[in-house]
Amino acid sequence: MLLLGCIKEVSDYELAISLPNGLSGFVPVTQISDAYSKLLTKQVAQGELLEELNSLPDMFSPGTLIRCIVTSIEKRDDGRCSVKLSIDPKMVNKGLSSTALAVGMLLSGSVLSVEDHGYLIDIGVPGTHAFLPHQKAKNYIKAVKKGSDLKIGQNLNCLIVEVKNEGRVVCLSIDRSEVAASIATERQNWALSNLLPGLVVKARVQKVAPLGMKVTFLSYFTGIVDFMHMDPEKSMSYSPDQVVKACVLSVHPTSRAVRLTLRPPFLHAGGAPRQLPGQRMGAVLEEATVKAFYKQFGAVFELDDGTLAFARLKHLSKTRKSFKPGAFKEGCKHKCRIIDYSLMDEMCIVSLKHQIIEAQFLQYQDIHTGDVVQGKVLSLKPIGMQVKVADGIRGLVPSLHLSDVILKQPEKKYNIGDEVKCRVLECNPGGKKLILTLKKSLVQSKLPVLSNYEDAKPGLITHGFVVCAREFGCIVKFYNDVKGLVPKNELGSEPISCPDKVFYEGQVLKVMVLKCEPQQERLLLSFRLSSKPGSEDKWKCTPKEKEEVKYQIGEIVDVKILKKKDNGLEVSILKDEDNVVAWIPMLHLSDFVGASKLLWHCLQEGDVLPRVMYLSDKGEHIILSRKSALISAVQEDQVVRSFSEIQPGMLLTGCVRNVMPFGVFVEFPFGVTGLAPKVSMSDKFVTDTKDHFVVGQTVIAKVMSTDEEKQRVLLNLKVSECSSGDSAAESFALLNQYFKELKEIRSLLRRGEPNICELVPGKRVHLVVQDVREDGSALFSGLTVTGLTVTATRYHLGDKNIAPGEKKKAFVLHVDPLTSEVYVSLREELLKQRP
Repeated sequence: MLLLGCIKEVSDYELAISLPNGLSGFVPVTQISDAYSKLLTKQVAQGELLEELNSLPDMFSPGTLIRCIVTSIEKRDDGRCSVKLSIDPKMVNKGLSSTALAVGMLLSGSVLSVEDHGYLIDIGVPGTHAFLPHQKAKNYIKAVKKGSDLKIGQNLNCLIVEVKNEGRVVCLSIDRSEVAASIATERQNWALSNLLPGLVVKARVQKVAPLGMKVTFLSYFTGIVDFMHMDPEKSMSYSPDQVVKACVLSVHPTSRAVRLTLRPPFLHAGGAPRQLPGQRMGAVLEEATVKAFYKQFGAVFELDDGTLAFARLKHLSKTRKSFKPGAFKEGCKHKCRIIDYSLMDEMCIVSLKHQIIEAQFLQYQDIHTGDVVQGKVLSLKPIGMQVKVADGIRGLVPSLHLSDVILKQPEKKYNIGDEVKCRVLECNPGGKKLILTLKKSLVQSKLPVLSNYEDAKPGLITHGFVVCAREFGCIVKFYNDVKGLVPKNELGSEPISCPDKVFYEGQVLKVMVLKCEPQQERLLLSFRLSSKPGSEDKWKCTPKEKEEVKYQIGEIVDVKILKKKDNGLEVSILKDEDNVVAWIPMLHLSDFVGASKLLWHCLQEGDVLPRVMYLSDKGEHIILSRKSALISAVQEDQVVRSFSEIQPGMLLTGCVRNVMPFGVFVEFPFGVTGLAPKVSMSDKFVTDTKDHFVVGQTVIAKVMSTDEEKQRVLLNLKVSECSSGDSAAESFALLNQYFKELKEIRSLLRRGEPNICELVPGKRVHLVVQDVREDGSALFSGLTVTGLTVTATRYHLGDKNIAPGEKKKAFVLHVDPLTSEVYVSLREELLKQRP
C-alpha cells in the first residue's frame, strides 16, 4: 500500500513517520535507497567511517512530507501493530515504466551520485536514467540550508521537465516554486497501477455523507475524503458537483481505494503540515467540547483554543463495558489530555482515560535527569535490565546499576513484572534513550543532582559512583555522563597506597567538588568532605620540616593538642625545637572505637598526651597512634616491615581500614595491607560485614596466604584462629586496658562535666517513673544531673508493674557521656547486692 507520510522523528537508525488517520510507522536505515544501502555495507565491511556516507539526521528533517510503501505489519508483544515502511524509489515507483513517464509528472527520487554538472537521481524506473542539473537544484539547496551539495541517499520530490528517447533519459527539477505549482492532469496518463500519493489534483464532489464524501478526479478515478480530512473551515459547505483541489493520501493495491485530503497545507506539492506547539503535548484540558461522535471510530472535540482533536473509541472510557454513548452527544464537555499529534491529520489525539490523565509521564520529554520513577521489569539481559516506565517509554538499567553491589545473578533478585523504583541517570528524548539506576544510595539520596559541569561549584557535596580505581586515584561519575577525578591525596584522611583495593567499580560515595572547568569538562573532586576547597589547612608540614624529621616508625613521643578537628587532633611533638606538626586520627586514640570517640570528646586544646607512637608520614602527613595494642606489637617486634617478611600462619596486630560487602581490609604498621574475605571474618555466619567490624577497630589477624606477584595478603579474623594460646589471659588483658582507659576518660570528664562522673555503674539512685513505652521499657527522672535520659529496659524492670509518677530505687548499669544516656535496673537481685 502506498501512503503519503510526514517525518515525525529522525534518529541514526530509522525515521518515525506520521501516517493518515492517526497511524504511525517507521523506515529502517536499510530502506532509504540502493545507493545508501551500498555505502552502509561498505562502511561495515571496512570498519571505518566513510566521508560520503551521511547520517539520517543530516539528510532528513521532521515535518517533511514523504512517499512511503508498507513493507510489513508486525504484531508486538504488547498487542500493538508495528508498521514497517520503505521510501526506496524502486519500491515506491514500482508501478511506473519508462514509457509511462511524461513531462509534469511528480515522483520520488533519491540522489545516486554527484556529478560535475548536476546529480544522477535514482527514480526506481528500470531502463531510465534521471539527471538533475545544478541550475534546477540550487534554489532548493539554498532554501533548506543543507550545505553546498545534495547527499547520496537524500530523498527528493522530483518534477519531470523533459523526457528523451522514449523515457530512457529524463531531466528533473526540484525547484520549490515549480514543484508547488504542479498539478496532475489527464495528459500525464496516470493509471491506478502507478498513481502516487502526494499528487495534487482537481476533484469534483460526487456525494456528501456524515463520515466524509466521495469525489472523482482525473476523469475516471474515484476517491474518498473522510471526515478528518475535510477542510475544517468548509466542512459544512461542500455540495455535489463542487470542484475542489485535493491531494492523494493513499492508494490501496487490492481494494483499489484512493483516499484524498482537502486540508490546505497539502494542496501544494511539497508543503508542510502545521506542527503542534511543544508546550501543548501532554496538556490536561478541563473542558473539551464534543463536535461529532462516530460510533465505529471515536469522537471529534473542540479544544480551548478552537482547534479540533480526535479521541479513538478505546480512549473514550476505561473499559468497553463502562462506555456510555449518550455522554458524547454534540455539545457535551469532557476532561481530556493531549497524548499525541497526527501531523498528517493536523489534529491532536486526546484521551479521556483517568489513568492517562493522571499519568506522570507520557513521553520521553516529560522525564528529566534525576527524576525518581516507578517501573516494571520487562527483561533481564547481559547488558542490564529493561524497565517499562510508561506506555511507550522504556529504560535500561545497566548491570553495574542493578544494586549497590555488583550482582552476579540478578535473576535471583528480580523477576519479570516486578515493580521497581529507579532514578534517571540520563535521558535523551531525541534518541529515546533512558538510562536508569537501582542503586538505593542514589535513588534515596537527598543531595543535589549533578547533571552538568556548570552546576559543579566548589564546595558542592553530592553522591557519585566509582567507574575506575587506579594508582592515580578514582574516576567518579554523576548524572548525564558528568565525571571527575578524585586524586590519590584526596581519597581519605589517611594515605591510601592501593586505591584499587579500597574502592570498587559501581561503589556509591559522597564527594565534594574542589575545582571545575566547565568548558574543558574537567572536574576535581575529594572524598574528604570535612576539608574546605582551596583550604591550605591540610595538616601538612613544610618540605623543610619534613626533611628535618628524625623520627622512626615505632618511636614514642609526647604531644600537645593544637586543634580539634571533626575526625582527629592536630598536635605538635614536644621536646622538638622545630615544633613539628602531626596528626592523630580520632580512631587512633584508642584500641576501642567507643573509647576513641569518648576521648576525643573529653580532650581539649592544650592538653598533653603522653606515649604516642610515630606511625607513618605518607602523603606528607605525619600520622601518630595511641592504640596500645599497636604500640606493644611494634615494641615487641611482632610486626612485618615489608611484604617479603610476611609468612602464612603469622599473627599480626592491625587496624581495620575499610569494611566492604565482600570482606575487611586490615592495615598493619609499616603500611602492609591485607584482606579478610567474608568467609574468614567470623566463626559465626556473616550476612552483613558491617555487623561484625567497624573502621578503626584494632584486630589480631592470621596470615592465610600471600600473592607476591599481585602483592596481596589474605587474612583470617576468626577468634578461634587468631588466639596465641592463653585466650583467657588475653581477654583479661584487653578488659584491663579498657577499664584503664575508662578511668582516664572519667578523670577528663570531671573537668567539664563533674556531675555526670558521680553516676558510676553500681550506684543506687532514687528515681521517679516518667513514662512507660510500648516496648515495655521505661523513662525516669529525678537525678540531680540535668539533661540526661534515664532508661530501663523491659527485662530490668523485673516483675513489677510500674506507673508514671511512682518513686523507685534503681541500680546504675551504664553511663554514656557521648549521648547523655543512663541505663538503670530495678531488679531486686541487683539492688540487694552489697555496694
